[in-house]
Amino acid sequence: MSKTFLITGVSSGLGRAFAQEALAAGHLVAGTVRNRDQIAEFEAMAPGRATGWLLEVTDDAAVVAVVEDVQTRIGPIDVLISNAGYGVEGTVEESSMDDLRRQFDVNVFGTVAAIKAVLPSMRQRRSGHIVTVSSMAGLTALPGVAFYGASKFAVEGISASLAQEVAHLGIHVTSLALGAFRTDWAGRSMTRVPRTIGDYDAVFDPIRTARRAKDGHQPGDPHRAAKALLAVLDADKPPVHLVLGTDALRLIETGRQRLDDDIAAWSDLTASTGYPAAA
Repeated sequence: MSKTFLITGVSSGLGRAFAQEALAAGHLVAGTVRNRDQIAEFEAMAPGRATGWLLEVTDDAAVVAVVEDVQTRIGPIDVLISNAGYGVEGTVEESSMDDLRRQFDVNVFGTVAAIKAVLPSMRQRRSGHIVTVSSMAGLTALPGVAFYGASKFAVEGISASLAQEVAHLGIHVTSLALGAFRTDWAGRSMTRVPRTIGDYDAVFDPIRTARRAKDGHQPGDPHRAAKALLAVLDADKPPVHLVLGTDALRLIETGRQRLDDDIAAWSDLTASTGYPAAA
């Protein structure tokens, strides 16, 4: 059965792959881009079924206007894929507060604006699926991408809470914790904070060097990720958290073990903080 998708950030990378696979499966796709000349290119992918909109996801009013226009011109949105985003690479001390604010403006506030814009219609229809694009850095902390990871931890948390709020309304929520996929995320799309403090050289320089070397050689195939997502959208009980990529699975499991170890090691202290039991 054909569905109507709204996908933010379809000009390249995973957003483009999500759109291509959805179109190949016979769905209608409304896709957002940041440059006007990208609209015609996107619509040429499937004339009549691919429709482009210009959108800056940090403009809350524009997000609402695009959602309303999509539903007027095409029809109710069955699936939202909030994909638009980017990464800031840098240590916490070397990165600026403006870097942090911009990271959250796009990755968190832009995602929430899109979610809030589609929810009224989905709620009224008692159906819909909201997909947030997260990262393995949203389920386990990684050095050198603290601001990016923090934004994705926020996306994971918001998605998990939202899933519990709307389940009884027939609305599904799935957050994709992605590993390293062969996109521009680690290349032209990444904001790399200039190095200024030598004390971080030993920890951070190898991370930056390795990420540059892996750019264009990442193990993840965006089209296979898109096909995996389509399978989830057809499931009767789709997951709230979906990990994609063996690298993501490995790092997330390692991070969860570190957390479990800390909890176990300090459990007596944890239990010591309540009021003494009444005699």
